[in-house]
Amino acid sequence: MQSYAREHGLTEFVSMQNLYNPIYREEEREMMPMLKDLGVGVIPWSPLAGGFLARPFNAHKQKGIVTTRAAESRFFDAMTDTPEMPLINERVEEVAKAHNVSMAQVVLAWSLSKDFITAPIYGTTSIDKLKDALGAVSLRLTPEEVKSIDELYQPRSVFPAYL
Repeated sequence: MQSYAREHGLTEFVSMQNLYNPIYREEEREMMPMLKDLGVGVIPWSPLAGGFLARPFNAHKQKGIVTTRAAESRFFDAMTDTPEMPLINERVEEVAKAHNVSMAQVVLAWSLSKDFITAPIYGTTSIDKLKDALGAVSLRLTPEEVKSIDELYQPRSVFPAYL
């Protein structure tokens, strides 16, 4: 992609927006190393997996806690449909409790711990959630905590192609 742009006098890519979070990491094996090598920034969307990683597992099914995405979209069901998803969610919750912070802060700090991530695209529905998310900037997860979240992931079909 970069060499084609150079050869044809086009602007080279400077960033990529992709789906990347603790429950979907398919581009980690090939795309992320290439982007890092090319100096292309990575700006992942849905770092909280549509809210799935922002609250304890099954909380999204309780009345009044359903996010718009969870209520109206196949995206949420498809993103959270594998057996390890509850385990990853529970691990994030454990790390959050250990730091006495929100699960959202842990997931955003996890994202920022990845050397190939430039900045996650964080969407929110309230100022309070935005203020809470800002705490992730100063939260430093230990390598062991990052590994404890990472080790539960299992490769899956490329998303959202299978929707």
